[in-house]
Amino acid sequence: MNEGWEWDLHTPLAVTAVTETLYMVSLTLLAGGGLGLGLGIALYTTRAGAILANRPVFAVLNFAVNIVRPIPFIILLVAAAPLTKLIVGTWLGTSAAVVPLAIATAFGFSRIVEQNLVTIEPGIIEAARAVGASPLRIIFTLLVPEALGPLILGFTFVFVAVIDMTAVAGIVGGGGIGDFALSYGHQRWNQSVVWISVGIIIVLVQVVQLFGNRLARKALRR
Repeated sequence: MNEGWEWDLHTPLAVTAVTETLYMVSLTLLAGGGLGLGLGIALYTTRAGAILANRPVFAVLNFAVNIVRPIPFIILLVAAAPLTKLIVGTWLGTSAAVVPLAIATAFGFSRIVEQNLVTIEPGIIEAARAVGASPLRIIFTLLVPEALGPLILGFTFVFVAVIDMTAVAGIVGGGGIGDFALSYGHQRWNQSVVWISVGIIIVLVQVVQLFGNRLARKALRR
């Protein structure tokens, strides 16, 4: 039965759901994005012929990413429950959902970082090495700035993916707009709630996408 949107009931719930989504996304991107950036840089710099070439380290990192990245998030959510409980004290709730979200984001974003760094002209790096630049200096003053535009676009893509994953996080009480749409829309046959929730998600994604595109353009024009 389609009851429509009840302002007194659904509006405050929707506001809470959006707040929960933004909370999960913000913490996930901060933790998972930072870890993913570091892991991606490590993958690139330890590969054969790179500035910190180390075959065993690269093999371990590459294997870990290849194992974790393809795991469906709903399975990762359950598999990471012991680690989540160790870190947060519980595997239920909005804060608890951030742990598996951050893990999925870190391993997914690491590949995006690595792929963007691979496109950098090797001659630029060799020139920096020739003048005596240290590996850390090359990483932070050359590699990251050189790939900044594509990295921003990649980070924007990850933002959209995280919003998608927050809907699944509802099964462990994560809340969020996706869980709101399922609980008060789909499960109650209320399509008005579903479509308004979809509209809210579209607006969030579009705002971030526009902001990300603008930042990327500025970075590419430097």
